[in-house]
Amino acid sequence: MTTVDSSGYAPEWLRLREPADSAARAADLVALLPASPAVIRDLGCGTGAMGRWLSCRLPKPQRWILHDQDPRLLEIAARGLPVEIDVETEQADVTRLNLTGTSLVTASALLDLLTQEEIQRLVKSCVDARSPALFTLSVTGSAQLAPPDPQDEALNNAFNAHQRRGGKLGPDAAAFTAAEFEKHGWTVHSRPSPWRLGPEHRDLIDTWYRGFIAAAREQEPGLAVPEDRQLTEVTVHHQDLLALP
Repeated sequence: MTTVDSSGYAPEWLRLREPADSAARAADLVALLPASPAVIRDLGCGTGAMGRWLSCRLPKPQRWILHDQDPRLLEIAARGLPVEIDVETEQADVTRLNLTGTSLVTASALLDLLTQEEIQRLVKSCVDARSPALFTLSVTGSAQLAPPDPQDEALNNAFNAHQRRGGKLGPDAAAFTAAEFEKHGWTVHSRPSPWRLGPEHRDLIDTWYRGFIAAAREQEPGLAVPEDRQLTEVTVHHQDLLALP
């Protein structure tokens, strides 16, 4: 996809999507946290957008431990959190962490990139540590484009198939994660968190659409889709989950 470079997600793409992500997240889930989390681990932190969105909604003091595979993103994220927040960084596989002592696990747009086994490990780590988990912006496999095109259904299906390559759960990840937590007797709250993009999101729409059709064509090379399409509105559906012991 055009939004990804050889070392991971491009910072430019993450910055471009941050306002839409912030508007989409289900803020009411934060109010359901049972206590004031003091130690927060942000998995796959990217440029730190989740920390910027969530830290201002939680009481202080806070200690954030940022995890990502990309050291460049870790550096950007650590600089971008509020100065009054205690920040650490760790380059690690986020599905193999010891979460003991963690008050809250967070992640944004992460679950759909994981396999079934990786999600099971992550859930088990949260359960073992009895750490609540807030996972936001997992894609659900549905996008509406306006004005519509007859190829939209085929385009969406091809993109979803691409998301599932390599055993990744893609649009099935949020439902699978919720079921895994519920197997352990945890309570899971879910909310829709769609991107609703209009003319004021012109650059984001154009960048997202280029990546969308590139992934779909990689999956279905013969797919005929208009490249120079002038979209006026896009809705990309996501789901947010809060899992509590």
